[in-house]
Amino acid sequence: MSTVMQSTSKAAQPGSVRVGIGLCVLSMLVFAGQDGITKILIKHLPVAQLVMVRYWFFLVFALLFVHFKGGERAALRSAHPWMQMSRSLLGVFEIVVFGLALRYLGLAETHAIYAVFPLLTMGLAALVLREQINLKQGVAALIGFVGTLIILRPGLGVFSVASLIPLAAALMFACFNVLTRKISSADSFATNMLYMGLWGAIASTAVGLPQWVTPEPLELVLMLVLSTTGVIAQLLLLQALKYAPAVTLQPFNYALLVFASVIGVVWFGETLDGALVVGALLVVLGGMFAVRR
Repeated sequence: MSTVMQSTSKAAQPGSVRVGIGLCVLSMLVFAGQDGITKILIKHLPVAQLVMVRYWFFLVFALLFVHFKGGERAALRSAHPWMQMSRSLLGVFEIVVFGLALRYLGLAETHAIYAVFPLLTMGLAALVLREQINLKQGVAALIGFVGTLIILRPGLGVFSVASLIPLAAALMFACFNVLTRKISSADSFATNMLYMGLWGAIASTAVGLPQWVTPEPLELVLMLVLSTTGVIAQLLLLQALKYAPAVTLQPFNYALLVFASVIGVVWFGETLDGALVVGALLVVLGGMFAVRR
């Protein structure tokens, strides 16, 4: 799954927006492929171990990034160090919870439920950051909520407790985004990156190292692919944000749900029932309506 990055890049020229959209969609394809690889690996390897290896790679990426963006010493200066730590730890546990969801649910169902996180972010931002929610956003939240209920189907005899796992991951990621908004007003993007890499590597190692299981040769290759493609996907997102504003790219992040569903059906033989498709469409519709200008 993806680690969404915030950017402070300047607004792009109209002619470059298509390039940004293309890069964003390509990054979503890479993220979907990562989730497919994760679903294979967690059959034998602990989720915490995979998260740990991914954060080791991410830390190297973060150190290289800040080195060319003013240096490590400047990036370590934060106006909210404790909030940075809390945000980083939340990011680690959110990825672990999402990985657990992939163990018990299919790719399509996991992403369909997880796709509600932009609407959860909007609600939390209103509560914590006192951001105003207009009528359009309220309607969008209601549409997304109805879509989530259709997917979960509580009280109809088909509800699965495991379906709450990606919902918990979505709530954690919404909290992560709200914290990012809070600290980004004072800290730079490079600072956010470095703290997330440092604390993420520390926390994931503390949890993942005691659970280490020696991977088979093929699993080792897949772990390396998982980690390197994670960096590639982040670079694609960074480049996309240079060409197009985040608000323009946000709707195209839902391409991840489409790609994950296709991989789930083709690669893992998953089936998409009508309720899942209808619910997912409503969740996506709500999210796109909320950010549409």
